[in-house]
Amino acid sequence: MSYKQQVAEKITAVLDTLGVEGFNQEKVESMLETPPNPAMGDIAFPCFQLAKALRKAPPQIAQELAEQIQGAPLREVKAMGPYVNAFLDQAIVAQQVVETILTQGNTYGSRNVGEGRKVPIDLSSPNIAKPFSMGHLRSTVIGNAIANIMEKHGYQPVRINHLGDWGTQFGKLIVAYKLWGDEAKVKAEPIKELLALYIRFHEEAEKDPSLEDQGREWFKKLEDGDEEAKHLWQWFRDESLKEFMKIYELMNVSFDSFNGEAFYNDKMDRVVALLEEKGLLTESEGAQVVSLEEYDMPPCLIKKSDGATLYATRDLAAALYRYENYEFAKAIYVVGNEQRLHFQQLYKVLEKMGYEWSKEMYHIPFGMMLKDGKKMSTRKGKVVLLEEVLSQAIADVQKVIEEKNPTLENKEEVARQVGVGAVIFHDLKNYRLNDINFSWEEMLTFEGETGPYVQYTHARACSLLRKGEYAGGNVAWAEGALDSKEAWAVITLLNHFPEVIDRAREEFDPSQIGKYVIDLAQSFNKFYANVRILAEEPELKQARLHLVAAVVVVLKEGLRLLGLKAPEEM
Repeated sequence: MSYKQQVAEKITAVLDTLGVEGFNQEKVESMLETPPNPAMGDIAFPCFQLAKALRKAPPQIAQELAEQIQGAPLREVKAMGPYVNAFLDQAIVAQQVVETILTQGNTYGSRNVGEGRKVPIDLSSPNIAKPFSMGHLRSTVIGNAIANIMEKHGYQPVRINHLGDWGTQFGKLIVAYKLWGDEAKVKAEPIKELLALYIRFHEEAEKDPSLEDQGREWFKKLEDGDEEAKHLWQWFRDESLKEFMKIYELMNVSFDSFNGEAFYNDKMDRVVALLEEKGLLTESEGAQVVSLEEYDMPPCLIKKSDGATLYATRDLAAALYRYENYEFAKAIYVVGNEQRLHFQQLYKVLEKMGYEWSKEMYHIPFGMMLKDGKKMSTRKGKVVLLEEVLSQAIADVQKVIEEKNPTLENKEEVARQVGVGAVIFHDLKNYRLNDINFSWEEMLTFEGETGPYVQYTHARACSLLRKGEYAGGNVAWAEGALDSKEAWAVITLLNHFPEVIDRAREEFDPSQIGKYVIDLAQSFNKFYANVRILAEEPELKQARLHLVAAVVVVLKEGLRLLGLKAPEEM
C-alpha cells in the first residue's frame, strides 16, 4: 500500500467516526495533495469539502482531524490553515522505499491492470515512397513509449505500423517514374529518388494540369489490378520498407504488423454492406454517407459519387479486423491532432453500428513538428529527414566522447544510445499536444533537461557503485545515513515512481515520465554534490550506496519506458 493510501485510510477512519458520508478511501485519496514546500509536510488534505457536512470552518476541521490522525508511517500531523499536513517518518520510509526497489528491481512500478489483454497501437505509419521525416518521429516515439507503459501494467501491446501505401499519390508516382524515372537511380537511393520524382510531378502539374488526370487514371488501374501498376507499386513499397527498417533499428522500435492501407482493400465491401444492412447509409450529392447530425458532426463519407471508397471506409474495415483478431481491451491510434474529427466520426459510426467495443477506442493526438515555426511539407520539399538528424546526433556524441573519455569501451554503441536518446527524449519530455519547433541546438545540447543529462546521471551513479565496491546485501540502516534534506528529496521521488507510471498510462502521456526522470536526475545530483556518499564509516557508506543503487534501477527503468538505453559508462 502506498503512503498516500495509508494516510487516506487513516483520514477515512476518522471521518467514519464523525459520521461524515460520501468520503470513502478512494475519494479521500484523490483529494490528497503534495505541498509545494517540503517544510509544509509530505502529504496534505484540504478540508473545504467537509465544511458543509460538519458545519464548521475548514481551519477548525483541520485542527480536529490533525489531533486524531497518528501512527506509522507518520512522524507528525498538524493543521496549517484549512489543511491537514502530514509528515512521514523519514527513517521508516527511506528503508521501506529503498528495500522495495532493490527487491523488485526493474519490476518496481509494475501492475497487472491489463491482465494480459491485447491493445493494438497504431503508430508511426509513414507514407511509402516518401522519406521518413522529423514529422514522423512524434507518432513513432509517443506510440512506442505508450506501448512500453501499457506493457508495464500488464497489457499486451500490438504495435501496428499502418503504412500509407495506397491512394492517388501512387498513381502520380507511377506517372512520374514512367516519364522521368531511372531504375538504377531508384535502386541506388530509393527514397531520395522517389521523393525527387514526387516533387517534380507537382512542379510540372502546375504547368500541365493534365498530369493530375493521368495520375488518377494510373491509380484507377492499380485499384483494378493492372499488372504494370501493381508491379511498380510493390517495388516502391519494398524499397521504402527496407529504408524505414534501418531507422527503426537505430531507434530500437519494432512492430508486430505492417498491415497498411492496401491490406484493407478487399475488406471494405463488407463495411459498405454492413452499413446498408443496418440502414445507416444515405445519399448526399451522389455520395454515400452516414449522417452524424445527432452528434453535431458533419456526415461521414463512405463512398464517393464515382464509387471510390475513402479513408473512413478503410479505417472502419481496420477497426473490425482488429477487434475480430485481437479482441482488444483498448485500441489506440497515435495520429496527429489534425485528424481529430476523422476519429470522432469513426467511433460514432461504429457506435451507431452497435459495436460496444468502440467505446474503448482512443485517438491520441499530438502537436506538429515545425520548422522555423511552419509545418513541414513533403510536397514542397521542405522536410528534415530523421535519418540525417539521428546520424548528426550520433556524430556529435562521438566527438564529445573523443574529447572527454577517449578510452571508453563500446564508444560507438554508447554514441548511438546517447545520440538517438537525445532525439527521442527531446520529443517525449514535452506534453504531446504541444507543437515542437525543430531545433538542432536544443535537441543536441547535452546539458539541462535533456536525455543525455539523465543518461549521464545514471552513468555517474553506476560509477559510484563501482568505486564504492557495492555488492548489495541487506538494507541495514545506519542511523543518520539519510537524514539530509537532499537524501529525503531523492527518496520522496523514488516513492512516487509507481504513481507517475499510473498517470502516464491513464492519460496516455509519456511526458509524465520524461519530466519525472529529469526531476530525479536533478535531485540525485544535488544529493551527490552535498552528501559524502563514499563515507569512511562502512555503515554510512553502505546505506548511501543502497540509495544510489535504487536511483540506478529507477532511472534505467524510466528511460526504458521512454525507449532510451541507459549506458553504465559515458
